[in-house]
Amino acid sequence: METNSYQFRFGANLTNANLTGKSLRHKDLRSVNLTGANLTNADLFGANLTNANLTNANLKGANLADAILTNANLTNANLTDALMPGVGLQNANLDSADLSGAKLRGAKLDGANLFGALFVGTNFDEAILDNTNLHSAELERANLIRASLRGANLEGANLEGANLEGAWLEKAKLRGANLTNAHLSGADLSGADISGARGKNVRLTGTTMPDGTKHS
Repeated sequence: METNSYQFRFGANLTNANLTGKSLRHKDLRSVNLTGANLTNADLFGANLTNANLTNANLKGANLADAILTNANLTNANLTDALMPGVGLQNANLDSADLSGAKLRGAKLDGANLFGALFVGTNFDEAILDNTNLHSAELERANLIRASLRGANLEGANLEGANLEGAWLEKAKLRGANLTNAHLSGADLSGADISGARGKNVRLTGTTMPDGTKHS
């Protein structure tokens, strides 16, 4: 089927559709089924994908800037190197998704399920990740400068080499997390659970510790 013959309407079934490089800017794709779809390098700028199903979809290099994916299902989706500044992923399911190298500056992911997801080298600068489930997530070398992770579950997460300078981690769960070479200078860990967290060369200059004291 030619890409221009697809019907982009509420709740449409576009399972396994080939939409490589297609322009879908500002499209209304609410509740659309895009399971297994190929959206490599697609332009989804400002598109509305609320409640869409993108399980196993390939969005490598796609432009999702300012797109709305509230409650979307992106389980096992490939979002490597995707452009996602300002994207709305509130309460979305990204279980085991791969967002390595993606750019999510200022993205909104509060309440999202990111269990076991890959974020190697991902840019979350000033993103909102409050109350997210990042259990066992791979955040090696991720940029989380001034990101908000209040109440986030980071148990068993790999934060080796991650930059969390000035991040808000109040009441976050970091039990068993790997913080080797992590940069936490100026971060706020008030009330956070860091029991069992491990790592050498963690930078803590000016960090507010779980008991409210400031690290020198």
